[in-house]
Amino acid sequence: MGLSSLCLIIVSIYILSTIVLFHLVVANSLQSYNTPTCHDDEIYALLQFKQSFVIRKFASEYEGAYPKISSWKSNSSCCSWDGVECDEKTGHVIGLDLSSSCLYGSFSSNNTLFSLVHLQRLNLAYNDFIGSEVPTSIRNFPRLRYLNLSYSAFSGHVPSEVRQLSKLSSLDLSRNYDMFSNEELLRSLAQNLTGLQTLDLSSINISSTVPDTLANLSLLTSLTLDDCGLSGKLPGRIFKLQNLKVLSVSYNFALTGNEELLRSLAQNLTSLETLDLSYINISSTVPDTLTNLSLLTSLILDDCGLSGKLPKRIFKLQNLKVLSVSYNPALTGYFPDDYSGSSPDLMSLKLSSTNFFINLPSLIERFPSLKELGVRSCNISEGPVPLSLGNLRDLIYLDLSYNKFNGQIPTAMLGNLTQLTYLSLSNNYFHGSVPQSLFNLINLQNLYLGYNNLSGVVEFHMFLNLQKLTILDLSYNKLELLTESRFLNNATTVLPKFEYLRLGGCNIREFPDFLRSQEALVYLDLSGNKLQGQVPKWMWNISTQTLRYINISHNFLSGFEKTAAVLPRIHLLFLDLSFNMFRELLLLPYLTSLPYYNIANNNLTGQVSPMICNMTSLEYLDLSNNKLIGNLPQCGGNFSASLEILKLGNNSFHGNLPQSYTNGSNLRMIDIGHNNFHGQLPRSLANCASLECLVLSHNKFNDTFPVWLGALPELKILKMDHNVFYGVILKHDKKNIQFPVLRILDLSYNDFSGVERYYPRIREDLILIDISSNNFGGQIPEFIGKLQGIWSLNLSNNILTGRIPSSLSNLSRLESLDLSHNKLSGEIPQQLAQLDSLSKFNVSHNNLTGPVPRGIHFTTFDSTSYLENQGLCGDFLPKKCGNSVGTQLPPSTSEDNDSGSGIELDWKFVVAGSGSGLLVGVVVADFVITKWNVWFIEIVAVLIVFSKRIRN
Repeated sequence: MGLSSLCLIIVSIYILSTIVLFHLVVANSLQSYNTPTCHDDEIYALLQFKQSFVIRKFASEYEGAYPKISSWKSNSSCCSWDGVECDEKTGHVIGLDLSSSCLYGSFSSNNTLFSLVHLQRLNLAYNDFIGSEVPTSIRNFPRLRYLNLSYSAFSGHVPSEVRQLSKLSSLDLSRNYDMFSNEELLRSLAQNLTGLQTLDLSSINISSTVPDTLANLSLLTSLTLDDCGLSGKLPGRIFKLQNLKVLSVSYNFALTGNEELLRSLAQNLTSLETLDLSYINISSTVPDTLTNLSLLTSLILDDCGLSGKLPKRIFKLQNLKVLSVSYNPALTGYFPDDYSGSSPDLMSLKLSSTNFFINLPSLIERFPSLKELGVRSCNISEGPVPLSLGNLRDLIYLDLSYNKFNGQIPTAMLGNLTQLTYLSLSNNYFHGSVPQSLFNLINLQNLYLGYNNLSGVVEFHMFLNLQKLTILDLSYNKLELLTESRFLNNATTVLPKFEYLRLGGCNIREFPDFLRSQEALVYLDLSGNKLQGQVPKWMWNISTQTLRYINISHNFLSGFEKTAAVLPRIHLLFLDLSFNMFRELLLLPYLTSLPYYNIANNNLTGQVSPMICNMTSLEYLDLSNNKLIGNLPQCGGNFSASLEILKLGNNSFHGNLPQSYTNGSNLRMIDIGHNNFHGQLPRSLANCASLECLVLSHNKFNDTFPVWLGALPELKILKMDHNVFYGVILKHDKKNIQFPVLRILDLSYNDFSGVERYYPRIREDLILIDISSNNFGGQIPEFIGKLQGIWSLNLSNNILTGRIPSSLSNLSRLESLDLSHNKLSGEIPQQLAQLDSLSKFNVSHNNLTGPVPRGIHFTTFDSTSYLENQGLCGDFLPKKCGNSVGTQLPPSTSEDNDSGSGIELDWKFVVAGSGSGLLVGVVVADFVITKWNVWFIEIVAVLIVFSKRIRN
């Protein structure tokens, strides 16, 4: 190698080394620049913040949650810590994202977090700050642009200091269910935070109208005010927010709108991508102009009172991914015949409880990208589930419940739907066994199979494969559920973490042992099984922090294994022990906060302990159909203040009814029928302004007619039959004493008198009147023909005289008329033949004469309807008209009722069962009573109790 070559090599190495060294220096310099040094005071503040909370896994109920602060160490720069962001130049902490970090503890105003005055972004969402108020020290962040405190269990008033954060562009305080504010919050935000681009205050109780001033937030791109208690009309000025891409004001039940609102919205908010007006009262058709929102990706109009036809053009919106118009029963529609240009990638379609015409195979073919399909209660005609559903392989949500599907659940279809997380096939006519392919759907979280005709044996260990399952409903089929096996008893077995278990009517014979390991149960239904003996003591130790609903009704249980003194304190909202054989009225210390308690139809004996007075949170109490005796405890106003439903019927209580009904009482129903109460009615009942139903039947009350109850504005049902009420029913001097909404009145089997003074007080919209078996006298006034809504009228067993008024022919809805056992005379008015609805008629045991009216109905009534009226004649009576002698009436083929009237008053639209089963919820504003099944009584009561607790 020559000298020149060697020199060239040396020079090249030198140059290369210089270049490498230069790059190393630059890289090291850049690394130092990109990882700024954290300030000592901010390190200290963050470490102190870390010490002020503990880590609890349940504090962040969100998939992927983990404790970010666990990695924070004092020997490293805070700028490298998980969730911390620093300014690259100054090193100051400018961002803190501790969302879903499992933080648990109280948040105080002197927390060191508030010394980080350079913060621009703060996210504390999905933690648990156990009811702390948002600290007023939030004002210490004047540079804050992004603030997210959602889902973190904050409570109390939203601090006014939030409006001092004038640089905010994004504010999210949503889903802190115990936080509240007022209209002033919205006004102040609109005035001070004019740079806001996104605002979410969902589930904060604002309870106000929506101020026009929100339109001042001209930069808003997203406005979310779901479930805020908003009322009044949605102001049109909001539709001037030209940049708005997301508008959601759902679950504000008192908020209203109309078709004009929808038209204005479609005309102005042309940038909208998401529109959610669910559960507000729009009550209009869907204008075709809504289809002008060409950028719309999500349209949600559930339960808005929509009517008419859904415009077909909505399916032509090119960007539409989500369409949900469920729970609008007056909404109709068809899918377009021509699908050219229609939404190619519709992913979510929910039409539940609408009158939409649905051809399921065609729908499946036209929307192959569907991930969510809801057609619950759509009157889909009887037939099997189309196998083509299996072609929708991306489905994660499928609701076919409350239709008329039959046949077996198709195994092959389920085998293809491996992505399903939600499957509801309940309330159909499926039969056969539960398909094995169901247990391969490992992503399932919610499974509803209840109320079908499924049969066979199901071994519970099969559900071990569905580890994500939190809701399971197998109730009321013909299944036999085996809950004990070596698989479940194995110590290494990992069970799904159930939250809702509905196993009613599954032929279960023992309390499932696997429940012992459940820690997250909220809802447990074991009703209608074959459980017997005592409730085991371990049942009161399951899911003590979460369990709110227990239903073990309709079994053969007789008692409780553990004594009250050592039972744990759990926080139930609903306890149903009815239809068993319990002999002890369970009144435990933890039940003081229980709103719903039903222990009807058992073998309870003895007196009710005064301990029941401690249950000051009760809203529904049913002790009916037992063997309880003695006086009711004198509880005072605290007990009755929250109570809405009180059912004590069919026991052996006696004594006076307690005088404990205070102003502000929420009582809606009182049923104390079939007992031995006596004396006068407590005048404090007049304080029950919400009372809708009062049942006093079959007692020994001795009092005059309670005219003073006429001031109750909501009283619809008054049953006072089979008592010792007496006297003339007089007109009251006060104008407000007039029973403004009374629909059902039963005064039978008492000692009332004076009908002519009584009837002018009857309202024209009554639907049932029974004043039989009293001493009412005089003539039936013509006024009775004005009772246009009446279905049943019973005046039997009195001393009424005179003629039957021809005005009765005006009662077009009348189904039952009983005038028997009086002293009526003259002819039966021929006009009654025009009463097409009349199915029961009795005028026996009077002094009537002349021909029976000629009409189709009158030929169908049993001849006993005319007994003991020597002057009556007719083609179907022994005495023919024109003949002076007739043959003797044939003997009755059916037993007479209590009044001897020959008919039994039809109470099927008032009473479900006998005694105290009176139904409140059936009386509606238009005076129409639907003839519901017996089970609906309890459903209505449950809704009353839990309507206040429903969350989105």
